[in-house]
Amino acid sequence: MGTTTNTSGMHRAKLWQIGGFAFNNTATNLYMFMMNFIAYYLTGYVGVGVVVASTLITTMRIWDGVTDPFIGYLVDKTNTKFGKNRPFMVIGNVILAVASFILLHVTHLFPQGARFIFFVLIYMIYIIGYTFQCVVTKSAQSCLTNDPRQRPLFSIFDGVYNTLVFAVLPIFISGYLVPKHGGFNAAFFHEIWCYVAAVSAILTCIAVYCISSKDRLEFFGTGKAVKVGFKDYWEVLKNNRAIQMLVVAASTDKLASSVRSNSTIGVILYAIICGNYALSGAVAGYTSIPNMLILFFGVGWIATRLGQRKAMLFGTWGGLIFTILNIVLFVVGDPAQMSFPGIAGFTGWNFFTVAFLVLYILGQGCMGVSGNIVIPMTADCADYEVYRSGKYVPGLMGTLFSFVDKLISSLAASIVGVMCAMIGFKETLPTVDTPYSPQLKVIGLTCFFGLILFGLFCNLVAMKFYPLTKEKMEEIQERIAEIKAQAQHA
Repeated sequence: MGTTTNTSGMHRAKLWQIGGFAFNNTATNLYMFMMNFIAYYLTGYVGVGVVVASTLITTMRIWDGVTDPFIGYLVDKTNTKFGKNRPFMVIGNVILAVASFILLHVTHLFPQGARFIFFVLIYMIYIIGYTFQCVVTKSAQSCLTNDPRQRPLFSIFDGVYNTLVFAVLPIFISGYLVPKHGGFNAAFFHEIWCYVAAVSAILTCIAVYCISSKDRLEFFGTGKAVKVGFKDYWEVLKNNRAIQMLVVAASTDKLASSVRSNSTIGVILYAIICGNYALSGAVAGYTSIPNMLILFFGVGWIATRLGQRKAMLFGTWGGLIFTILNIVLFVVGDPAQMSFPGIAGFTGWNFFTVAFLVLYILGQGCMGVSGNIVIPMTADCADYEVYRSGKYVPGLMGTLFSFVDKLISSLAASIVGVMCAMIGFKETLPTVDTPYSPQLKVIGLTCFFGLILFGLFCNLVAMKFYPLTKEKMEEIQERIAEIKAQAQHA
């Protein structure tokens, strides 16, 4: 597969380019994972209570969303010798490394009264860097390839990378860093920053190289520069039904997954309800490879042959069924029986452990399909806008999507913090040493499973009105090829 445009207007990327560019999302996800523990830094070193810490994280998430349209506007206006997308990848990663270092190494050196303000200011800068790099993951999709059969392949690479990251890192945190440093202290945050900054920088360099030959004007939209203004943002939001429905589906999923991945919820489910925090790493280890296999099937077979919309529906229905069954298992079964080889207290495989693993693997695998297919679906929405209005605004598409997504998912930390405060955890969050209570079980199951059901139900409603079927995308690419041909002969 080459990188040139054929006579039908179809341009493809080489497989290594798709796989390498997917590292850009992994590079930012490493920072996102590290920041899942920031509430412990806020309560332990900045000196704020649980609710304040959770509210701050929510407020900063909203700030993240507010900056999105402005940065998307910059992307759409940018066309340098270094490309449209690559400058934002490099600058964003540098800001992430520097700002996060200052957050975790300098904040606690200030006098107590100044720490909170300093943290907020640096965190705001950190978020700008995060948005700089994140927007490219979506905006560059449409110039990477416009082949409907090839575009979903990004989701396979991205899904595999993220599955590995979120399988290995919990094991690394719970099995090595926390025992080594005795908790979430300054030494813990220093060491995790060193690993995240170094690996993220390497992955960003790989992604920059892999997109370099496609980050050119000939692969953008109509093949020529199109002027866009802020008024176009409202016009797109009002008339592009595809991005509207994708935002509804993905943002509610993101809210649910953000709550589930909150470090406090992991502590509640595994350390308090099941009785051993080391289980979190074991679950990630046992489920990563099966999840990838389901992703290969869902994206590699369904999406490439039947279209991305059907892949989203496949993942949604599967996720609904297996999540409901897992809730039933935790309600009628005994979670304290969960145990794995190599973990203290293991006496052999039992029904609860096997049933949980099977249901969790199937549920996570299906949701991995619906979750990972969103990014290339954003590229479809950008192409639909070219088809609909003649405007190529990938930055707008990516950040318009992210804006609403972040505003909704910003509620995650507040949901966890408020729910914990309601049952008495107003100054400190539940830890691995917190005793079990029925109230904590309700919070754990609601946040780990219950909100997932809400997000998946919203997927079904949104996909009913999502217009971009496989057949529609083929029509769109043919029309865009005609527009390009007309532009070249004008």
